Amino acid sequence: SDCCEGDVLLLLDSSGSVQSYEFSLLLRFLSELLRPFRLGRGHVRVGLVQVGTEPRLEFDLDAHDSQDALQEALRSTRQLRGDTNTEAALRLVQSLLRPQASPTVLLWLTDGVEPGAVDGPMAALRGRGVSVLAVSTGHGNYRLLRRVVTPPIETHLHFVDIDDISIITEDLREAIIGVMCAARLQVRDLRSSSATLHWRPPGSYSLHYGPDPSDGSSSTLSLPADASWTELTGLTPDTAYTAWIAADNTISHRRTASVSFRTLPERFGPVTVTVSDSGPAHLRVSWSPVQPEQVQQYHVEYGEIPSGPVKTLTFPSHQSSALLTGLRPDSEYLITISALHSSGQQRAMSVRACTAEALAALADLRLTPVGRGSVQVDWRGQGSGLLGYWLSWKNEDQPSSSSSSSLYLPPHSQSTVLTGVGRRGRVCVSPVYERARGEGLCCTAETAA
Repeated sequence: SDCCEGDVLLLLDSSGSVQSYEFSLLLRFLSELLRPFRLGRGHVRVGLVQVGTEPRLEFDLDAHDSQDALQEALRSTRQLRGDTNTEAALRLVQSLLRPQASPTVLLWLTDGVEPGAVDGPMAALRGRGVSVLAVSTGHGNYRLLRRVVTPPIETHLHFVDIDDISIITEDLREAIIGVMCAARLQVRDLRSSSATLHWRPPGSYSLHYGPDPSDGSSSTLSLPADASWTELTGLTPDTAYTAWIAADNTISHRRTASVSFRTLPERFGPVTVTVSDSGPAHLRVSWSPVQPEQVQQYHVEYGEIPSGPVKTLTFPSHQSSALLTGLRPDSEYLITISALHSSGQQRAMSVRACTAEALAALADLRLTPVGRGSVQVDWRGQGSGLLGYWLSWKNEDQPSSSSSSSLYLPPHSQSTVLTGVGRRGRVCVSPVYERARGEGLCCTAETAA
């Protein structure tokens, strides 16, 4: 086993449910299991965490770089007894992990009695690339152990009577060697529906992969001997997977390496939502990007803050904006854009926007000819916050743009005389407020030739 490089973390049930006789046999089993490995950095590192009421790190991964030191440490290990606090022990295991390229094996030795809620912590370990193997000396909790163990189950999960535990030594050692030596599986180019796997080619092999935890089904690829990577396609977004490779290696027997990963969430739906064209009674909302190949339809929900009724509009997948009408002036609205994906998933994004203040319109406008090409303009405004009036007029006998003129007058003005209006001129007056112009009035003047 000199070719191996990786970490082996031993999770040993040291609680009161394990008899002293059983505990001593477990330590003897570990001694024989690990004896062939070359220890130290660049080879195999071994750490031991004991499970009890208060879990204990018996020795960490860098504690022993020789077989003599490891064997002495195992002989000196004393049982903790107490409760089976496996969850706390797994948190301790997680704290020992470091980002690294070497494979990591967690070997859980348990009597299967009340292991606790370990599904979540075990899934987190597998998500970090740890291969979970288990040995149970009891006959309970088979379904739990099957869920938490990294596939393939037939080589990574063993139920055995404590008196016969030595019969699985070679098979379990081969499984550990398979994870660390046979073919280093690495995940690269991870996406929402695909993942690229790389490895060192050991010979001819088949690649298996399936969702994690496995329901017993998996997909299989047959690969040529000179292949060192393959891309898995058609995966489900945001889903945990385990892949394992069965290799015929000339150095040793048939071995298995495995890797766990989670595909990325699929990105769809609105990323940017903007509001434009804000009026007293309307708002225009736009969203992007538009993804008709992924999105079935868009729902636009809007309601006045804090407790106005919510209205919903539905738009086809190619549409990117909507005009919301019938709104209350000078009010704040919450607008939510939801994209319905073809898979049934939804993604939403919200934005707040305010309608414009309702500005008072001009109340009255009268034009009186007062001479050749001139007209007297009288008007009456209304409402508060008035800043002034904007007058514009155009000689319709001269269609060029130079025939248009404009004038701004203060708020107390109610009348003025315009010259150069021409024989027929169009005059408009609009009230001006701080935020915008109000609705104005226009009249056509007929003056003397």
